Amino acid sequence: MSQLPSHMKGVVLTHHGDLDALSFRHDLPLPIPAATDVVIKVAAAGVNNTDINTRKGWYTKDDSTDVESWNGEAFVLPRIQGADVCGYIVAVGSKVDTARIGERVIIEPCLTEAEGAKLPSPWYFGSECDGGFSQYTKVAAKHAYTVNTSMSDAELASFPCSYSTAENMLHRANVVTGDRVLVTGASGGVGSAAVQLAKARGAFVVAITSESKQDALKALGADDTLTRDCNWLAYAKDKPFDVVIDLVAGPRWPELLEMMRPFGRYAVSGAIGGHSVTLDVRTLYLKDLQLLGCTMISEEVFGNLVKRIEAGDIAPLVSKTYPIEEIKQAQTDFEQKAHIGKLVLTL
Repeated sequence: MSQLPSHMKGVVLTHHGDLDALSFRHDLPLPIPAATDVVIKVAAAGVNNTDINTRKGWYTKDDSTDVESWNGEAFVLPRIQGADVCGYIVAVGSKVDTARIGERVIIEPCLTEAEGAKLPSPWYFGSECDGGFSQYTKVAAKHAYTVNTSMSDAELASFPCSYSTAENMLHRANVVTGDRVLVTGASGGVGSAAVQLAKARGAFVVAITSESKQDALKALGADDTLTRDCNWLAYAKDKPFDVVIDLVAGPRWPELLEMMRPFGRYAVSGAIGGHSVTLDVRTLYLKDLQLLGCTMISEEVFGNLVKRIEAGDIAPLVSKTYPIEEIKQAQTDFEQKAHIGKLVLTL
């Protein structure tokens, strides 16, 4: 630590609201590792829905007076956000092997250990603790995964949050070879990851996207595509789906359940189309459906994701990179949804 600077640059969320809630600073104190932590020099950090939702206070329930984080706990400010990180270990805590210094790593964003202790309930990197929108960050050594690949730092930073979320949904829904899988919001970071990862499991994948992005999703591996405004029920009438991977919810949500075969599995980890939906309980029980809410990442998921990256089973999909000083422009572009894949900040 003595060879590192005492201060660093980074972006701090100072309050909840619009882009003025983000403050770029050069005088942030360097993170100090606990005994089981590593300090990482951040090379690249991806932009996510979680960052924007938290900035806006989106996770807060309507009847709550406190702004909440993704897990329902009161959000503490100021906070350095950023769940998607690729970087290099530059220092370690007293209980971590110094041989790890120099490793290029990606960070598992769903944390079970922080500040040298096991957590009673998971934290999300950049939410309950400071994340990667800064020159340096820290995390428990167990959550820093070395990846052996020729991919660039920005490409590796496109994986942790989106791909682990997608892999967790597929894991929870037990997607296997031959399953027919429908992915909503397929052009976004998690959606495009779900398309690739479902194909890697041997599924037949149909992606819902805008008309302009259909060819790109097919090139990514989708067997077929549906537009957001076409007749979904007619498409699924003769060949219903085993699994729906949903990131949108919104007004057409009831159709997703109607498109599923008996004993189908529905997994959700987003609601960009609207979080309040109408459920006809008869559809749920008469079709023996499983509804799976997916936030906390199962223990084996991130390690399996790293293996898929190293094996070349999945490819990075970086739409654009920005210097971290341009985070406000990156978040503006993210919300316009004109891209496919990930927007990544570089340091």
